[in-house]
Amino acid sequence: MILVTGGLGFIGSHTVRALLAAGEECVLVQRGSTEPPAGRFDAPVAVERADITDLSALLDIGTRHKITGIVHLAGSMPWPPDPEQPVEATRTAIGGLLNVLQAARDWGVRRVGVASTIGVYGGGTEAALTEDMPVSLSSGHLIPTFKKIGELLNDHLADATGIEIINYRISGIWGPLEPHGPLFFAAPELVHAAARGTAPDLSPLPAPAYAEDALDLCYAKDAGRAIALLQLADRLNHRTYNVASGRATSNAEIIAAIKKVVPDARVDLPTGGTTPPRHLDITRIQQDTGYEPAYDTERAVAEYIAWLRAGNER
Repeated sequence: MILVTGGLGFIGSHTVRALLAAGEECVLVQRGSTEPPAGRFDAPVAVERADITDLSALLDIGTRHKITGIVHLAGSMPWPPDPEQPVEATRTAIGGLLNVLQAARDWGVRRVGVASTIGVYGGGTEAALTEDMPVSLSSGHLIPTFKKIGELLNDHLADATGIEIINYRISGIWGPLEPHGPLFFAAPELVHAAARGTAPDLSPLPAPAYAEDALDLCYAKDAGRAIALLQLADRLNHRTYNVASGRATSNAEIIAAIKKVVPDARVDLPTGGTTPPRHLDITRIQQDTGYEPAYDTERAVAEYIAWLRAGNER
């Protein structure tokens, strides 16, 4: 049975669906609800209410379920930041990651996967970002800061404990259940605006969006399947893998795909681009798991719009 932290969340839900499709049983760890929304999964799952920062509550799950693997997707970072208690928030965040790894050791788990981010690569100029590139210790944002810390701790504890700890460097994930909107990139809001027949509200973005802005956008179902493959592979040859589409997708490509489904969509953006067209190299995960993205831009956009038009809010 695979334990998934954050298993009712955005990436977690798609990962659990992929694990279930592969014939695995799953137990989901959530701080809140213990009931998955109706229709979320195609097979039964166990949901345990616990906070990963509470070690005893986490370990107690192992008394009720035989845990053979862990996929840790819950955020081990102080998010949102707590300006009043930054030291305590940091201690709690890192403690959550350590608790998951302590549980893995106590339960005799062979492999633990831990979510990281494309943000660890920083502002490098290379078009294709590979896992063996040097990573700067500096960071302009809290999320990649803590993911870098987590990767270093994971590497140390993999050596110290003998547990296979795998880092998932996840790119721009988008698709059904996406909770953030245009917090980091424009694509989700462009699709939502087309589905509801309004102009997109891109004001939350840190900078204006342009048609030629490009990012490695990975459809959520592809990301979930990639993570499931990394968890279930008989053998992995590395500790870090890019989870991505392996190509840069521009806003212009998203807009063109949208207009094939919604010709009168009001989603045009000004010409230009401020972000380099970088992407994550996916050679490692392809070689070790056979992973190939199943969704190109047009298929992803068409399915996402259909999902929203079917009455789903996100």
